[in-house]
Amino acid sequence: MSKSRGGVMVSGGKRRRVSDERDSSNTGDIGLIESIALKNFMCHRLLGPFQFGPNVNFIVGNNGSGKSAILTALIVGLGGKATDTNRGTSVKDFVKTGETSAEITVKLRNRGLDAFKRDVYGDSISIERRIFSDGSRTCKLKSKTGQLISNKKEELTSILDHFNIQLDNPVSILNQEMSKQFLHSKSESDKYQFFMKATLLYQMKRDFVHIKQTKTLTRQQVERQEEALKDLKLDFLQKKERFESLYSFSDMKELLPSLQRNMAWSLVRDKEQFVQRLKEDVEKEESNQKHQENLKLCQTKLTAAEQKLRGVRSRIESVTQEQEALSEGHLRLKEQLKVVGKEHNEQEIVYFRALNKFKESEREQNYLQEKINKARTSESKDGETEYSKQQKRIVSLRKHREELEETHSQLNEEIKNEHQVLFTGREERDKLRLEERNIQVLLESKVRRRNQVLASRSNKLKRFGDQVPDLMISIDEANAAGRFKKKPIGPLGAFISLKDPLLAAAVEACLRSFMKAFCCDNHRDEALLQEIMRRHYTKGNRPQINVSQFSEKLYNLHGRKALHTDFPSLLDVITVTSPVVFNCLIDMRGVESILIIKENEVARQVMQQSRPPKNCREAFTAEGDQVFPNRYYTSDCNRAKYLGGDLETEISVLDCDLENLQAQLSHLQLQVCCVSTDIQKMENGLNRTVLNLKRNLASVNQVKASISELEAAGEEHIEDICSLEEVAEESRQKMEAERQAMIEEKEELEKHGENVENEESRDSSVRERIDRLCEEVETMKEEQLKLEAECSKHEQSLQVLEKELKSHVETIRQMKSDLAHTEEALQECVSKATEISPQRQVVSASSTSLDTEITRMQRKIKVYESIHGEQQQVVREYADALSLFRQKSKQVRDLRRFIDRLQHIISDRQSRYKVLRRSLSFRCKLYFNNFMIKMNCCGSMIFDHSNETLSISVMPPGREDEGVVSDMRSLSGGERSFSTVCFMLSLWEITESPFRCLDEFDVYMDMHNRRISLDLLLELSERQTLRQFIFVTPLTTSNLPKSRLIKIHKLQDPERICSEAQEEEEDV
Repeated sequence: MSKSRGGVMVSGGKRRRVSDERDSSNTGDIGLIESIALKNFMCHRLLGPFQFGPNVNFIVGNNGSGKSAILTALIVGLGGKATDTNRGTSVKDFVKTGETSAEITVKLRNRGLDAFKRDVYGDSISIERRIFSDGSRTCKLKSKTGQLISNKKEELTSILDHFNIQLDNPVSILNQEMSKQFLHSKSESDKYQFFMKATLLYQMKRDFVHIKQTKTLTRQQVERQEEALKDLKLDFLQKKERFESLYSFSDMKELLPSLQRNMAWSLVRDKEQFVQRLKEDVEKEESNQKHQENLKLCQTKLTAAEQKLRGVRSRIESVTQEQEALSEGHLRLKEQLKVVGKEHNEQEIVYFRALNKFKESEREQNYLQEKINKARTSESKDGETEYSKQQKRIVSLRKHREELEETHSQLNEEIKNEHQVLFTGREERDKLRLEERNIQVLLESKVRRRNQVLASRSNKLKRFGDQVPDLMISIDEANAAGRFKKKPIGPLGAFISLKDPLLAAAVEACLRSFMKAFCCDNHRDEALLQEIMRRHYTKGNRPQINVSQFSEKLYNLHGRKALHTDFPSLLDVITVTSPVVFNCLIDMRGVESILIIKENEVARQVMQQSRPPKNCREAFTAEGDQVFPNRYYTSDCNRAKYLGGDLETEISVLDCDLENLQAQLSHLQLQVCCVSTDIQKMENGLNRTVLNLKRNLASVNQVKASISELEAAGEEHIEDICSLEEVAEESRQKMEAERQAMIEEKEELEKHGENVENEESRDSSVRERIDRLCEEVETMKEEQLKLEAECSKHEQSLQVLEKELKSHVETIRQMKSDLAHTEEALQECVSKATEISPQRQVVSASSTSLDTEITRMQRKIKVYESIHGEQQQVVREYADALSLFRQKSKQVRDLRRFIDRLQHIISDRQSRYKVLRRSLSFRCKLYFNNFMIKMNCCGSMIFDHSNETLSISVMPPGREDEGVVSDMRSLSGGERSFSTVCFMLSLWEITESPFRCLDEFDVYMDMHNRRISLDLLLELSERQTLRQFIFVTPLTTSNLPKSRLIKIHKLQDPERICSEAQEEEEDV
C-alpha cells in the first residue's frame, strides 16, 4: 500500500502518479468507463450502448427501465461474481427469460503514461462478456481496433489490478441492496468491516495473517531441516569411520576363491537332492489312485440312486392314476349308497307300518275270540241281540278309525314332504342371500377400488390404501422432528416397477401383503411407527412392518439366484429403486429363488414333471398361480391392484365389473323376492295341513272313545255268537292278509338291507384302498425327496471329485514340468560349477553358511579395497559428506536469521499499519463532520479498533433537546440517505478508484437534502477531476447546474409503462 496526493489509498502495491506527472487534460487517463452495452440481460432485450463522460454521469429513469441493471452488468462484465451484485446467486439468473445467452460489452480508457500494454490494446480496451443459461461464460479482450487480444481470466485480472478497479469494494460500486443493508444494520461491527473493506485495510490485515502463517510453516520446515541435518551428521561420521579404518586384506582375498568353489558344488549338491525329492513326489502322486476310485464309486452310487428315483417316480405316477380312478368310482359309490339307503329307509317305514297293522288285527282277533267264548256260554239264543249291534257298530267305527288313521298317515307324509320342500326353499333362499351378500361385498370392494384408482391419478400412494398418504405425512413430520433414527421406508410396492406390465398379477400374487409393508431400521423405530399407524388404521388392518438394519449395499446373489435359460426370475422382471427394499424382499420373501413361467402347463412340466431348476423353490404363472414341486395353488386374484400401469383401462374395466355386479345383484334380489314369496305360500299350506292333521287327530280320538264306550257297554250283554264268528272270520281273514303283506314287506326290507350292506362294503373297501394308496404315495414321495436329496448330494460330490481329479492330474503335470525345469537348472548349475572348479569338491557345509561367509568376506574385502585399492574414492566420499554437512548447517543458520528478521519486519509493518489505520479513521471522521455541518447537522464517528466496531452518531437539526441519535434507522428516510452520502463522500476522500458508482442515493431524501447532497457530490467531482462519477437516480435532474463536466443519460420507460400510457391516451 502507498499514498498519493492527500494521503489517498491505492490497491495492489501500485503507486499512482499525481497530477504533476499527467498532461494538461482535466480527465483521467486509465480505468474510466467509456461505454457499456447490454443484450438479453436480465429483463432487457437491448440496452445501450451508453457513452459515459469522463467526469460526472447521471443515469435517470423510472423503475424497471434498467438503471440498476447497468451497474449489475458492469460488475458481471468485469468478471465479478453474481453474489457481488446482490441481485442473484448465479450468473445464469441474469440471462433474459426465453433466451440462451446474454452479452455485456464494457469499454475502458487506456491512455497516458500508465496505460496497460498500450502498444497492444491502444487507447481503449473492450471487454466482451457472454453468459449462458447453463451457467457458463466466456470473455474476450479486444483492442481499440476490435482485434482479439486474449480470452484468459488472468489477463483481465491484470488489467483490473493495473487500473486499481476493485469490484467487491463498496466505495467503487455501491448498489441498492448494500446501501440498504448498511442503513438498516444495527451491528457496529458491520459498519467497521465496511470501513475496512473500503480502505483496503481488511486486505492488508489478511495479508499480515497470511504472512504469519507462512512464517510458522517456514519455522516448521527449518525444524524438519534440523532433523535431516542430524541424519547428515550421522552419515558423515560413518564415512569418517570408514576413512579411518583402512588396513591389509591379502589373507582374506586368497581364501575367497576356495569358498566360491565350495559354494558352486554345494549348490549342485542341493539341486541334485531337490531333483530326487521331486521324482519321489511325482511317483507317489502317479501311484495314488484314490481320486479315480472315489469318482467311480460316486458315479455308481449316483446311477443307483437315479434308477431308484425313476422307479419311485414311475410307481408314484401309476399309484396316482389308480388313486384318481378310485376317487371317481368312490364318488359314484357314494351316490349309489345314498340312493340305496334312502330306499332302505322308505321300505323300513312301510314294513313297520304293516307290522303295526298286523299286531292291531291280532289283538282284535283275540278280543273277538274271547267274546265268542263268552257268548257261547250265555243263554240268549234269540235272533240278533243288542251285543251284535254293538259289535257291528264297533266294526264300523274301527273301519272309520282305520280310514282316519290312513288319512292321518297321509297328512303326516304330506307335512313331511312340505317340511322337506320348505327346508329346501329356505336353503335356496339362504344360499341366494349369501350370494347376494358376497356380491354386495364385492361390489363395495370394487367401488372402493375404483375410488382409490381415481384418487391415485393425483397421488399414487392412494393405490395402497386411503390412509397411506396421511400416514406418510405423519411419518415425515415425525422424521422432521428427529423422532426416527432412520426414516421408515414404505409402502414397498411404491419402490417396485415392472419391466413387463403383463406380469403384474404374478408379481402381486407372489409379494401379496409385502406390497403394503414398511421397513424399519431398528425396533425403536418400529414401535414409533406402530404408534403412528394406530391413528390411521383399525386393529388387525395395519400394514406389516419388517425390521432389518438399513444398508445401501445390495446383497450378493452369486450362487443363490434361481437360473433358467428360458424363464426369468422374479428379480429379473422387476426394478427396485431402493437397496433397502431390494434386500428386504430377499430376506422376507426369498424372491431370488422364484421363477416366472407364463403358461400354466409349462410351469407344471418344469416344476413337477422333472427336477426343478437350480436354486428354484417355487414358480408363479402370468395369472398368479403358485407352483411347487409337489403341489399347485390357483390364484384368487386375476387383476393387478398396485402395479397396474394404465389407470384409464383399469377404471373402464372396474366400471364394466360394477355394471355386471349391479345386474347380478338386481337379479339375485329378484330371485330372493320370488323364493321368499314361494316360501310364504308353502308356510301357509303347511299351516293348513297341520290344522287338518289336528282335526283328523281329534276325529280319531273321538272314534277311539266311541269304540271304547261300545266295548265297555258290550261286555254287559251277551253277544251274538254267529255275528261274532262272522266278524271274527272277517278279522281273521284280514289278519292273514296283513300277515302276508307284513312278510312280503319284511322280505323286501331284508333285500334292501342286503343291498345297503353290499354298497357299504364296497364303499369301505374302496375307501380303504384309497387310504392305503394315499399312504403309499406319501411314503413314496418322502422316498422321492430323500432320493432327490441323495442324487443332488452325489452330483455335488461328483463335481467336487471331478475337480479334485482334474486338480490331481494338473498337479502331476505341473510337478513333471517343475522336475524338467529343475533338471535343466541342475545341468546349468553343474556346467557353471565345472567352469569354476573342473574337479568336483566334496563339501560338508551348507550352501547358506557358505554364502554368508562369502558375503562377509566380500564385504570385508571391499572395505579393505576401499582403504588400499580405492583409497581415493573413500577420501572423496568423506570430503563430499563433510562439505554437504557444512552447507546444510549454513542454510539452517541463514533460515533462522531470516525468520528472526522477518519477525522484526512484521512487527514494524504492523505498527505502521496501526498508524495508517488511525490516520485514515481520523481523516474519515473529519470529512464526515464537515459534510454533516453543511446540512446544519452534528455528526461524529467513534472507531474502536480493539473491538473492531464503528459507532456513527447523528443529531438532525431541531432535535438538540433529544440528544444524540445512535441508530441511523431512527432517522427519516431522507436523513438516512443523506447520512449515507456523507459517509460515502468521507470514504471517497480517503480512497482511490478510477470511477465511483452510487445507486439511488437520493431515493428517500426530500428536495432540500437532495439539493445539498447533489451540491456535495458535484463539489467533490470538481475537486477530483481525474475520477469518473456515475450516479443512478429515479428522480428528475432538471435542477442540476449546466456544466460541461455533467452528462445525463435518460433511459426509456419500460414496456409495461409505455403500454399503460397508450391505453390511457386511447381512453381519452
